[in-house]
Amino acid sequence: MDVLENFLPAYLEEVVGDRFGRYSKYIIQDRAIPDVRDGLKPVQRRILYAMYDAGNTPDKPYRKSAKTVGDVMGNYHPHGDASIYEGMVRMAQYWKMGHMLVDGHGNWGSMDDDPAAAMRYTEARLSPIALELLRDIEKRTVLFKDNFDNTTKEPVVLPSRYPNLLVNGVSGISSGFATEIPPHNLREVIDACIRLMEQPNLTVEDIMHIVKGPDFPIGGIIMGEDGIRDAYKTGKGRIYIRSKTEIEELRGGKQQIVITELPYQIVKSRLVTAMENIRLEKKVEGVAEVRDESGRNGLRIVVELKKDADAQGILAYFLKKTDLQVTYNFNMVAIVNKTPMQLGLLEMLKAYIEHQKEVVTFRSQYDLEKAEDRAHVLEGLVKALDILDAVIETIRASKNRADAQNNLVQQFQFSERQADSILTLQLYRLTNLEITSLEKELKEANKLIAYLRGILSSEKKLIAVIKEELGEVRAKYGVDRRSVIQGQVEEIKLNPEVTFTPEDVYVTLSKEGYVKRTSLLSFTRSGGEIESTGLKEGDSLKYHREVNTIEKLLIFTQKGQYFLLPVHMIPEYKWKETGTAIVNIIPIAKEDRIVSVIPVKDFEQPERCLVFITKRGQVKRTELKEYFTTRSNGIVACKVGEGDEIIRVMLSDSINDLLIATRSGMSIRFHEAEVNPMGRVSGGVRGIQLKEDDEVIAAEWVAGDEGEIMVVSDTGYAKRSFLFDYPIQGRGGKGIITFEFKEGKRVKSNGISLIGMFACKEAMNVTLLTNTGKQVSFSTDQSPIEDRKSFGKSMVSLEKSEKVLEIMAVRPT
Repeated sequence: MDVLENFLPAYLEEVVGDRFGRYSKYIIQDRAIPDVRDGLKPVQRRILYAMYDAGNTPDKPYRKSAKTVGDVMGNYHPHGDASIYEGMVRMAQYWKMGHMLVDGHGNWGSMDDDPAAAMRYTEARLSPIALELLRDIEKRTVLFKDNFDNTTKEPVVLPSRYPNLLVNGVSGISSGFATEIPPHNLREVIDACIRLMEQPNLTVEDIMHIVKGPDFPIGGIIMGEDGIRDAYKTGKGRIYIRSKTEIEELRGGKQQIVITELPYQIVKSRLVTAMENIRLEKKVEGVAEVRDESGRNGLRIVVELKKDADAQGILAYFLKKTDLQVTYNFNMVAIVNKTPMQLGLLEMLKAYIEHQKEVVTFRSQYDLEKAEDRAHVLEGLVKALDILDAVIETIRASKNRADAQNNLVQQFQFSERQADSILTLQLYRLTNLEITSLEKELKEANKLIAYLRGILSSEKKLIAVIKEELGEVRAKYGVDRRSVIQGQVEEIKLNPEVTFTPEDVYVTLSKEGYVKRTSLLSFTRSGGEIESTGLKEGDSLKYHREVNTIEKLLIFTQKGQYFLLPVHMIPEYKWKETGTAIVNIIPIAKEDRIVSVIPVKDFEQPERCLVFITKRGQVKRTELKEYFTTRSNGIVACKVGEGDEIIRVMLSDSINDLLIATRSGMSIRFHEAEVNPMGRVSGGVRGIQLKEDDEVIAAEWVAGDEGEIMVVSDTGYAKRSFLFDYPIQGRGGKGIITFEFKEGKRVKSNGISLIGMFACKEAMNVTLLTNTGKQVSFSTDQSPIEDRKSFGKSMVSLEKSEKVLEIMAVRPT
């Protein structure tokens, strides 16, 4: 037969799927996920059993870790010494285990993530509480299975006299499954087990009066009762763990933040380094020094502050930006009947109780067999002593030991076991005292038999034994709760003043999009004139404002997006410098442009709204608080229709009138209250009814009758009219004329459209930009005061084909 005919075709997908399925099953069951009964992964169970089997117990001297690792690898766990030693090290670290299972001697690492010394240098033995996991294992309490090479036996699970899965917790990742079970307080978990045995119908809410939440070995503050409840019900939930901190007063008015407890599994050295980097990079103001003063007296990290620093604000910043506060996600997965399952607290406790029922039952059966055997022997001895002379005579008449045993069985109806014990009886046991002792021992053995039979025949007595043994463990190893439970999650509110020094500054934005932040000192030293600011050739100043570094700028674009830019994040330049392109700070689209910049200090101001005006006459009003965000990218500020665009966004206090002007010289004035507040992404309502070829060119806030309204045409004609000439109308009307255009062949044109409109109570400078690149500036006081329907006066000298494209005003701050 050809060799090739021995091979069958197979699809790669099927082969890989089959092999990976087997591998996944092995990883889940025999490596990464703990058993619900004893809470141990296989490597942990093998380490503990190997140490127990080798007599490496708490009452014996420490033994080299390398010997234990070698025993485990050679007999039970053929996966390399590194993984075995890592498991051993974790069980010896007090900051990771609620109750250490390995008593280590030597360098076993530190909270700074320092590695343990090599196994040839360290020594170890079982801790006292680890013996409670192994106690009575020799009494057939658990099943054993063949090891990997069938040379010895290993336990499938440990007897576990306390609920180790919850007490010590576990973390692991396998193929398709992961588990994250936090440590709990031993007293609370045992109390919950006892209560559940007494009242099997308890709910999660009832149990949570006993088990209030996790209890981490190095303490910390646990926040989020709802997350704990979710985890205990479903196996999944989220809590927040915060460091224990205290603000201490020092001499000279200084303060320091002292940290004495950290969140679970946080590396102390990395945390200190992160806090020190924040100080060095000056991300927060007021930190003088960060020191790690941890030592024999426990954990202590000190953040020394400068005089008059905001201690609470700095602490809040560290909580937000470092691992002083972390999120912990429950994912309580364990192996139940060889299957990974996500379990709630009640399921875990019930599984442990069922395991203990089996353990105590098997142990009682084992002890009963031993007790019955001993009672049987004692009965034979006592009977033999009653007829001692006849027994001795029979033995002397026998040929040998076997003959003597047969004669005793035949003549006196002893069993072979009894006959054998009579033949091995020592002569001193024939004294009256020993005879009494044997009778007393027989009585005690019968009493023990009755007790064990009672346990095996009554579940009530069985549970009583479990409760008593759990109580013993609780009394011997119980510790006070180390983590504090806080029901509500405390929101961290960052005070922006701690990340920088509050300072009044000038912010400018040019037409070409160059932005800068300038100190008042630089502004003053440069002459104190707005017009003297640094600009590129052909550029002009579009926005300038004196603001504080703790404020934020709302930047709106014509396409209806907005960006939130904190003032302190704008690069600082001297007044004479150009600044930086704003696209380097916020991602504005190339085809979009900025229409309004509004500084805001508090987004929660009542009655404060943002009002949007579009080219097609739409008006929208939305509460200011809806525009607070922590995102740095663009967000929809207003829905903009096709062919439309935002022309201006204004901050309102909900008491003024809105005056809108159009390109054809129409205007309308109506009260802001006629526009109801809408959602952030809504499109607004009609503000003015436009002709087909008309569009809105400007909008202003006005109030009362004081002040003037200046309008400017595309040929540079301008005029001012009194505000009282603009009566209040209803929203959405056609409006009234605000500028009359000259018509006729023999009349010099004053323009064909309006370019801008401004409300001015005091003089301000305006700059006209023409299609030839010319810039002309003049003061509003130079324009004449005329009737609302007048023609205006030419303010600039333009060539025949020259037109004004845009007008910008430098408003007084």
